[in-house]
Amino acid sequence: MDRKDTYTQVFLKAGGESYDDSTVKKFRSIWWQNNREKNSGGLRITENCIDFIENQAKIKTYKIDFPKDLIIGPQVLIWLDQFIESPFYLEKKFIKVLTEKAAFELYLFSGDVKKMGSSKALAKRFNQELTPQ
Repeated sequence: MDRKDTYTQVFLKAGGESYDDSTVKKFRSIWWQNNREKNSGGLRITENCIDFIENQAKIKTYKIDFPKDLIIGPQVLIWLDQFIESPFYLEKKFIKVLTEKAAFELYLFSGDVKKMGSSKALAKRFNQELTPQ
């Protein structure tokens, strides 16, 4: 069982729904933008999922507005996929995350996910260069 299955079970349980394997499999295909298994990242959820989380499961979400001039391009989507370690829902003008840590990181960058992504990518590259091989 990967992280998406675990999150799907938690959402279903919090919403008072059955969370057996067949139900998890059904909702996994509806709730996740990308169904493939990954070791990290890949936690973007659909509108259907965020509605369930907020309205039925009553799980707290954190909404961070984007700067008005921010354009979400392919590179920004890749960075979000790699660096947000919480399920997240993305719209053109905002992002919703489920953990305080992810929300705090986004607030530090004033919602500018482009700056956050490039900063994290540079830090990751810097750490790789410093690590002896």
